[in-house]
Amino acid sequence: MPSCSFLAMHAMHFAVQGLTAAKFPSVRPFPGQAAAARKMHLSRRLHRFPLMVRESTSSRSPLRRALCTAMRQPHPPVAHRALQCSAHAKPSTDGSASVVTDKLSEIPEHIQGQSIRQRFLEFFETREHLRMPSGSLVPEDPTVLLTIAGMLPFKPVFLGQAVRPARRVTTTQKCVRTNDIENVGVTKRHHTFFEMLGNFSFGDYFKREAIEWAWELSTKEYKLDPERVWVSVFREDDEAYNIWRDVVGVKPDHIQRLDEADNFWSSGPTGPCGPCSELYYDFKPEQGSEGANLAEDDDRFIEFYNLVFMESNRGADGEVTPLENKNIDTGMGLERMAQILQGAPNNYETDLIFPIISKAAELAGVDYSTCSEKVQTYLKVIGDHTRAVVYLVSDGVNPSNVGRGYVVRRLLRRVVRCGRLIGIDSNQPFTPKVAQVAVDLSGRCDPAVVDNAKRILAELEREELRFVQTLERGDALLEAMLEKSVLSNAGLAGRDAFTLYDTYGFPIEITQEVAAERGVVVDMDGFRAAMEEQRLQSQAAAGSVDLTTGNILAEVANRVEKTQFVGYDRLLSAAVVSAIVDQDGVTETAMAGARVQVILNETPFYAESGGQVGDHGMLLSDQGAVLEVVDVAPAAGGRLSVHTALVRDGTLRVGDTVNAKVDAELRRRTRCNHTATHLLQSALKAVLGQDTSQAGSLVGPERLRFDFNSPRGMTQEELETVEKMLNAWIGESHDVVVQEMSLADAKSAGATAMFGEKYSDVVRVVDVPNVSMELCGGTHVTNLAEIRGFRIVSETGIASGVRRIEAVSGDGIIELLARRDSVVKSISSSLKVKPDEIGDRIEKMQMEIRAGQKQISDLKSELALAKSAMLANEAAVTPSGAKVVVKQLDGVDSKSLQVAAEQLVESMGDPSAVVLGSGVGTDKVALVAAFSPAVVKAGLNAGSIIGASAKICGGGGGGRPNLAQAGGKDPASIPKALELARGKIFEGLAE
Repeated sequence: MPSCSFLAMHAMHFAVQGLTAAKFPSVRPFPGQAAAARKMHLSRRLHRFPLMVRESTSSRSPLRRALCTAMRQPHPPVAHRALQCSAHAKPSTDGSASVVTDKLSEIPEHIQGQSIRQRFLEFFETREHLRMPSGSLVPEDPTVLLTIAGMLPFKPVFLGQAVRPARRVTTTQKCVRTNDIENVGVTKRHHTFFEMLGNFSFGDYFKREAIEWAWELSTKEYKLDPERVWVSVFREDDEAYNIWRDVVGVKPDHIQRLDEADNFWSSGPTGPCGPCSELYYDFKPEQGSEGANLAEDDDRFIEFYNLVFMESNRGADGEVTPLENKNIDTGMGLERMAQILQGAPNNYETDLIFPIISKAAELAGVDYSTCSEKVQTYLKVIGDHTRAVVYLVSDGVNPSNVGRGYVVRRLLRRVVRCGRLIGIDSNQPFTPKVAQVAVDLSGRCDPAVVDNAKRILAELEREELRFVQTLERGDALLEAMLEKSVLSNAGLAGRDAFTLYDTYGFPIEITQEVAAERGVVVDMDGFRAAMEEQRLQSQAAAGSVDLTTGNILAEVANRVEKTQFVGYDRLLSAAVVSAIVDQDGVTETAMAGARVQVILNETPFYAESGGQVGDHGMLLSDQGAVLEVVDVAPAAGGRLSVHTALVRDGTLRVGDTVNAKVDAELRRRTRCNHTATHLLQSALKAVLGQDTSQAGSLVGPERLRFDFNSPRGMTQEELETVEKMLNAWIGESHDVVVQEMSLADAKSAGATAMFGEKYSDVVRVVDVPNVSMELCGGTHVTNLAEIRGFRIVSETGIASGVRRIEAVSGDGIIELLARRDSVVKSISSSLKVKPDEIGDRIEKMQMEIRAGQKQISDLKSELALAKSAMLANEAAVTPSGAKVVVKQLDGVDSKSLQVAAEQLVESMGDPSAVVLGSGVGTDKVALVAAFSPAVVKAGLNAGSIIGASAKICGGGGGGRPNLAQAGGKDPASIPKALELARGKIFEGLAE
């Protein structure tokens, strides 16, 4: 279906005829009329038309009536009338308040989204489940991009890699999936962001309890009509079927057996697996049981609760064996249950999402309940995507062109595009106003969102402004694409149209319309193919939860003792080899030349964590084996420290006693850099503001790296201030106090937690009194004097809103100065001057270079003038008597080309027009246009003509009506560009 802007413009086709140009100077005739209509600026069409008409016309004008008819086509009233936004809402000016209509408050409190969530959690708390907070949308699991399922934070527990936090757990987990992004707003229940309510059993209760509680929760707590609840089970799961029928009492005609595709869960080709049982709600019970199909009829049934019975393990040979400890993993979609209980026609018209939609509708000046289906779809996209980007940015994901950042960028740009299409004012950012509503609704899902609100809204505003600039570039790109298509008599490639759609936010309908005005056909098959290709890539990126990774070490963890870390107090320790793993798996021995992973019962080696790299050192066995430890990393949820080592001599065996010896010098330097990182964060908060937060770090023996959130780069003065603060603290020789305390006490004391880290109930606090206090498990100095000094090496941007400082301390400073001194000596020797004279000598050399470049430029200008003087005799003459020169002069730079063009116009007299082009090297184009006064008076504009010509060469430019210049990247296209300019000049000077 065409966009609303598209519909509105064509609905106004005849209304425009009766309006005067004086009253509506911005309005142009539509396709098929004057040529000027085809030049209407695309951004005006895409962004300004709905707004312009609302501001410029009365409600009784034919133009206003035509637009309103198109944008507010009659739509069947929804059954759920409580969630209609006001038809007379006025745009908000402060953007700070959550807009919830009076009608929204009519939803009874006990079925509001916040209450549904709370009732679920309390239901399972009364059944001895530990309530745990939602995990981050940035998972610890490297196999998935984002948290896509409620069970993902517990993957290490299911694998046996981490100790279960309790036998029974209940959570509400925020999730993001983008594999079906094109269905958002189109179907009733597709989302990118959603909340998954879950109850989990780790080797405790199983099928009967899970099924009975699911039924009790649904029919007694939420009071769903039992006659409208249907159940599916795996076709071979007689146990679940019998529990539903005989214990719970569900009628047999309300239980369906389904195949693996619907009711069997597996983690991958190998690993844990088991049957599922799902609960469905019936929206149309009057249709009876005969012919009902839970798997196919999405219009009648909605799945709202999924129970996974993790009871088996599939081996590499395909054999399925029972798990020793059976687990329960369930998920109830909060949005789906809200739709059911609130009687909404879809997930969007619930109190979880509709307040965001209502705000967007208010800003657009439309009434959701009466606007067209297309506008409703745009509003739903805004509601859904806004939730996603708010939570993602809160969790530290900023817009970028890669990975998670690209997800945020794409979602936010879809919000902006939809907002413009429904007529939201494009003169100022609107996403912060809409996002504020999402922030207001976030409290009981994730309290951190409110704390991060300032940063979230600022990031959204910056990204929206960037996208506006991108749209402008896309406008120029489309114009260039169409110019090429017209010249080559070819259609617009589908992949080009998709680039405009995906990268620049242009709806395909708008691209088709503008192309049609130029007589260009868009390759829609190619467009759909590119769309499908990206959809498949998105599905691949979305991934699935793979529980097979790390199985070997998980198995080891189940049969050996936890590795005890003793490295805070000593760097040498006697230990016993608990296990050895090589490339083929678990082994009993490791011979000289092998690279293996060694697990010890205790170790002084620090395992990489919290940004600090793992220690290096040696393992020396009593039997003569010598191993070099090149890395140490945690495994099995931190229960094991895995020493990656090279066997230099002898043979190591499981059970051997070894002397584990850490490289003391590397540890010392790493300690200095780690403590300096803590000081750096405190200094940045003091200089840039307390809302400055860590976004990542790397601490090694050579250097330290600290990433932090900031919308701008630091000034040199700020960097110097930070350096001075750190060096002052180091000079004051503060003691570093390390102690363990409860997490609650640490937070109360003001300790800073590292973003994305999970902490136990008892935490380690590293405190530099009155300077820094952080939760940290890393190694540190005992007194700041050990650091000796701090120096910033660089400060750069690594992503939108994220900066990075690289620095050195202690010996690193000495090494840095030594390297720089070596460079200075080398330059001094080459220039044959003293070190303190290098600056003066370089300045003198630069002056000499500039003088030489000017001389070369002058010679080029003289050459260009000489060449142009000969061109005057080759001037063509138009029927009106104007002299025209359009020529290519290769090897001439833009400045010289401009001088030549102006000189040529002057020599030919008035009227005359000159357009010159030059190819410089293989990838540079220079274009210049110079017109005499009479040519300009005739209506020709040098800036417009040279700008259109430059687009053919892959560039752009412009200037004044009488003089303009442009550049490009494709010298091979210069003849076509000049031919276009020649045609426009002769057309304009025909009479």
